[in-house]
Amino acid sequence: MAIPIIASLNGASKGGWVRYAKMMQDAGADALELNIYFVAADLDMSSRDVESRYLDLVANVKQSISIPLAVKVSPYFSAMGNMALRLAEAGADGLVLFNRFYQPDIDLETMEAHSRLQLSSPSELLLPLRWIALLHGRVKASLAATGGIHDAAGLLRPCWPAPTWA
Repeated sequence: MAIPIIASLNGASKGGWVRYAKMMQDAGADALELNIYFVAADLDMSSRDVESRYLDLVANVKQSISIPLAVKVSPYFSAMGNMALRLAEAGADGLVLFNRFYQPDIDLETMEAHSRLQLSSPSELLLPLRWIALLHGRVKASLAATGGIHDAAGLLRPCWPAPTWA
């Protein structure tokens, strides 16, 4: 039995995303995850501009590959449900909820910034599960949660029946 390979891609420029997506497909990836890490720190950039940046990226990468495309997104959109719908319309076959941004910290002894990897905690599973329940059956994309499974309850929660929508 073959184990599918899902490549995860981080990038900085539209051309780079597209080029490396093709390279990963050509190297044998069975699917691709765009791990989009964009901090909108430009005060002149509107929410519409940020969303367009994501949607254009997804559409451009999807046009360049033939394998399934998943998009790992941030929970920080003001209308997450609408954004999920538009990402699927732009070509995302799956949505991975949610990206964890690594935050810099300051070492008070040296007064230098450094990154600190902090592993997931059981409470982090609640937000992705909530959005999976809200989006299930309403968005034409597969849905996946990020975060670790820490105990039996964390393993069973995603197995509960999803809500039905009228």
